[in-house]
Amino acid sequence: MKAMLLAIATISSACAGEFVDLFNGKDFANWGAAGKAEQAGYEVKDGTITSTRKCRVLKTEKQYSNYVLQFEFKLTSGANNGLGIHYPGQGDAAYTGMEIQILDNTHPKYAKLKDYQFHGGLYTLVAAKKGHLKPVGEWNKETVTINGPKVKVELNGNVIMEANLDEINKSNPKHKGAKRREGHIAFCGHGDIVSFKNIKIKELAAKKAK
Repeated sequence: MKAMLLAIATISSACAGEFVDLFNGKDFANWGAAGKAEQAGYEVKDGTITSTRKCRVLKTEKQYSNYVLQFEFKLTSGANNGLGIHYPGQGDAAYTGMEIQILDNTHPKYAKLKDYQFHGGLYTLVAAKKGHLKPVGEWNKETVTINGPKVKVELNGNVIMEANLDEINKSNPKHKGAKRREGHIAFCGHGDIVSFKNIKIKELAAKKAK
């Protein structure tokens, strides 16, 4: 009963436009489903969700459309992960949805990255501004705002990427994910160790059609 009341209170807060915890610091509530293989690549420890060498995609149970997502992340040397947005739950999140890069692009092995591959870039679609990541091993704060076709990424208080999905659809008409306006939020692991904490979301009212 307590769990049910807490879930109702959480949903009510989200609908009211308040930030709610998407991760409670204790277990995978709100993420995937107990026993599913996707959880096997991540572990909850010391108040974080941390990816392991087996990590792939860990998605939210719920799908979201317009929202502000806040979280902190800590990279290990050369680590690569990603934030899936508007992910339908199947296929490669970078193409069936979209993927915002989470990457230690300071590592020598990434010396020849394309512009959109740097941290904060919308993979294959939009480049992000460089130079705002904290040193490896320190916590970074990131905010992702999605409102209709507008996507904005802020890293440690700096706006590093802004995109208009309607404009992207004109220049990249074959990208299926850019056409979506709803989906799961996901961590898109690539076998590297990255930690996440203080994951919060505030849902926004749907944009009215003009």
